[in-house]
Amino acid sequence: MTQDCKKKNLFSILMNIQGYVSAFLMILLPCMVFFQVLLRYVFKAPLMGIEELMLFPTIWLYMLGGANASYEREHISCGILTLYIKKEKSMQIFNIAKALISILVSLWLTYWSYWYFAYSLKMWKYSDLVGVPMFFGESALLVGLVLMTLFTVLELRDYINIFRNGNKNKEEAKEC
Repeated sequence: MTQDCKKKNLFSILMNIQGYVSAFLMILLPCMVFFQVLLRYVFKAPLMGIEELMLFPTIWLYMLGGANASYEREHISCGILTLYIKKEKSMQIFNIAKALISILVSLWLTYWSYWYFAYSLKMWKYSDLVGVPMFFGESALLVGLVLMTLFTVLELRDYINIFRNGNKNKEEAKEC
């Protein structure tokens, strides 16, 4: 097994974990809403703070969704320039430039999220009603941005390999 195949398997495992966590959170959130509606309108006994608790899985789901979009290369983009680029090599150069800019922005955001993570760890703030440590929600920013940066670096690597070798790498990647 080649080194690239081993890396691909590692990312496959990482994406499976991320998928399971996301699926759990997607099930948890509607259950929490249903529970709150049931308590409030059927039993006339609202549970204070459930909206605050829903904030944590929402933040994690949002950041893991962004990381998943980076992995699948399904980002929201405005591809107006791609309509005007006709040559294959020009499109490859454009993709490399786009990935480089994305990495720079992602590294900058990851740096700030690390600073915020360290601040959150040091301060150990608590939520207002329920008293859950805010660290659990705020740490999602760092995890999500690290994953997005990692997947963007892999995207740049793939664009560079395609630029160098043409479409040979696409066929080799399928062999793993």
